[in-house]
Amino acid sequence: MKSSRLSAYDITLGSLFVALMAIGANITAFMPFLQVMGVPLTLQTFFAILAGLVLGSRLGAFSVLVYALLGLAGAPIFAGFSGGISVLISPTFGFIVSYVILAFFVGKIAESKRNLPTYITAALVGIVLNYFIGVNLFYLALNFWVGGDGIGFVLAWSSMVPFLIKDIGLAIVAAYFAIRLERTLLQRTPLRQAA
Repeated sequence: MKSSRLSAYDITLGSLFVALMAIGANITAFMPFLQVMGVPLTLQTFFAILAGLVLGSRLGAFSVLVYALLGLAGAPIFAGFSGGISVLISPTFGFIVSYVILAFFVGKIAESKRNLPTYITAALVGIVLNYFIGVNLFYLALNFWVGGDGIGFVLAWSSMVPFLIKDIGLAIVAAYFAIRLERTLLQRTPLRQAA
């Protein structure tokens, strides 16, 4: 049974995913052509899913939580190099919340059986959680606490279709990438041997 304390190895891997989440949030700073209808694409969902698959439920969720807390503390690591407590009332803050939850549940599913079908299932469950939490809070934000005329529920969901297609594809890529890591590298690391 794994100890409840984090080892230096766990902290190093967790820190790597904090950095990957920050890079994924701002990938358009390095590749400005990655936009859909003028809205920058991000890789946060991809890295949150990968954190759950690779690190497991506890360490994966903890790493993504550290990313969220650093951003709320003011580090410019959210999309568009934003950060600070004001992000709490942003329409897209629900997606940041969802990353922590999806990393935990993706990790829980992946821990049950480390094979490709389980990883794909876990990744797709992560997408469902990401969009269920993120889009519903997006809708509520635009209608109740962000100024303007609001937005219809169907319009809120239909506006996410291009991003959903991208994220489903990347979720499957994350599952394939994680299983390759599992078979070639992770089985021989303290992360798996201590589990």
